[in-house]
Amino acid sequence: MAKRVFDITVSLIALVLLGPLLILLAVLVRLDSPGAAIFRQRRAGWRGRPFVMLKFRTMRTDAAPYGVSPHSGDDPRLTKIGKFLRETSLDELPQLWNVLVGSMSIVGPRPLYERQAELWNEHQRRRLDVKPGLTGYAQVFGRGAITHEEKIEMDVHYVENKSLKMDIGIIFRTFFSIFGSKIDIYEQQYSIVKRHETDCETSESEKTVLRAGRLEESRKNS
Repeated sequence: MAKRVFDITVSLIALVLLGPLLILLAVLVRLDSPGAAIFRQRRAGWRGRPFVMLKFRTMRTDAAPYGVSPHSGDDPRLTKIGKFLRETSLDELPQLWNVLVGSMSIVGPRPLYERQAELWNEHQRRRLDVKPGLTGYAQVFGRGAITHEEKIEMDVHYVENKSLKMDIGIIFRTFFSIFGSKIDIYEQQYSIVKRHETDCETSESEKTVLRAGRLEESRKNS
């Protein structure tokens, strides 16, 4: 209940204060390329229930809606304003409405495709025990620099250890990553399996050590 009150309060205040900015960004998206300003997409929400996630459109309208995320700002699918929005995370601001209506939370695992959730094992599906978030644990402790599997592990860690203190810490780290020392927003390696295909010199044991080290470091900082 306390988390829901927090979500409503923060999202409502943010929507009011950021209203002019949201309108300006919507106009810029429309002027920059043909298509709607707001991109709508079904994602897996709390307990796997689907919901429509909102964000500012950052790619051309002929880009596959469920395609691979851009690996760099040079991706030809990105629009000019879209590149800026992604690199400043301003494209996520419309999700404040998702938070206000209750389909998302300010802090939680980022909402993923429904088809991705169908592939998770029981342990990984624990990330669905909470509402997806506007920002999350994996976003401030790696984001594009870690694989999909590592993100899920961090999400499960958040679910098992969530607290108001952790949420506040994640919010502060989010602002720091946007306005201060930036982390890599572009996903460099989606899967550990694909990483293995392109990096044969790294053994499985070495990868396990690296993944464990990243997770342990993030836990110490939470």
